[in-house]
Amino acid sequence: MKAYRRLLKRLFPALCLALALGNASAKDPIWQPSPGHLSLAKTGIRLNPDIGRNITLQTPPTLLLQDEDDDSDRVEDSLSYYAALKRVGVPVEMHLYATGGHAFGLRRTKLPVTEWPKLVERWLVGIGMIPD
Repeated sequence: MKAYRRLLKRLFPALCLALALGNASAKDPIWQPSPGHLSLAKTGIRLNPDIGRNITLQTPPTLLLQDEDDDSDRVEDSLSYYAALKRVGVPVEMHLYATGGHAFGLRRTKLPVTEWPKLVERWLVGIGMIPD
């Protein structure tokens, strides 16, 4: 939880400033959701089969975290998204956890996924978004 709080303290002011300015910095791809990565299918929401068309070099660096036992979102969709990002040359990192279910959030458990906020913080340092 401490790592998550530190992360919020570092990111929140920058995000608020960028959004408040309403200029190019607020429109920077890093603050925008990646467009078109989901589509509505007969069986629910799935990865857009035309995802490659929506990923460009302007797509922000991406960190994907998922539990393999997620009963809402398929790991195959995350793997496809990862592959599409790599194909275009977008910096991407992916971590799959064996267990943890869907929406693991910040609740503390004995599972490895509990440490995801620290992983995100290290990733953000690694891509230069926050200082070490």
